[in-house]
Amino acid sequence: MPVSTTTLTPNIGVEVTDLTGAELVDPQVAEEMLALLAAHGVVVCREVHVSDADLVAFSRFLGDVSPNPTAEHELPEIATITLDPTKTRELLAWYREGNFIWHIDGATEELPQRATLLSAREVDDSGGGDTEFASTYAAYDALSEAEQQRLAGLQVLHSFAAAQLRAHPDPTPEERAGWDRVPTRVHPLVWSRRDGRRSLLLGATAQEVVDMDPDEGRALLAELEEWSTQPQFMLRHHWRRGDLVIFDNTGLLHRAMPFEPTSPRLMHRTTLVGVEPVA
Repeated sequence: MPVSTTTLTPNIGVEVTDLTGAELVDPQVAEEMLALLAAHGVVVCREVHVSDADLVAFSRFLGDVSPNPTAEHELPEIATITLDPTKTRELLAWYREGNFIWHIDGATEELPQRATLLSAREVDDSGGGDTEFASTYAAYDALSEAEQQRLAGLQVLHSFAAAQLRAHPDPTPEERAGWDRVPTRVHPLVWSRRDGRRSLLLGATAQEVVDMDPDEGRALLAELEEWSTQPQFMLRHHWRRGDLVIFDNTGLLHRAMPFEPTSPRLMHRTTLVGVEPVA
């Protein structure tokens, strides 16, 4: 069935209307959603109130779904995203404070996650927990040719420790040792896709530029993150209960706006497995 859409900004985001959660579970709808995702990076489905079972079924039409390793939900594909330690493990809630910092998911893996689906079960009416997205496709395209040439061939070391240090700058020795046990990954700074598109691979996990003076490398990464998160490349989503947002994890940075552990905000998330290595 054809879907009705409204473009949200020139560089990022499209809104889909007149769909219910049950209507998402349709191969034709999924095909249209994938096309919208490729064109716009973020697809917003307002107040569709998709059930958990339909969320998983719809996600499977979009691609392979990654099982959630934390076993927080009766459906193994679903992660519960909250800071409330009564609704999730206390350690997970603490780690998820890192979601307030620009990042991509799975940057320390060989295949970063392809896309994420977030379904709003409960929202914070004060605006806490809004989600911001920034297109690193558009940010790369807007660089001058000289800047693009300067970045070509640079490699970046990504680590879980780098991300957690930005969220929790004073860890205990035990916490730091645990972070350091997570394997690191080196990726190109510029991700070149098979279809010719390029994006910048940045965010909280970006620790240093390989073979560059550490201070210079960190300054370059900070400069590029600031460039990529300018208003013209960004979309801010104010959640309503029942919203479903699908976003291309590989070509965007995203972050949640800060909210308190007492906030009712609760998201159910599914994740699509990566399909293209960083090259």
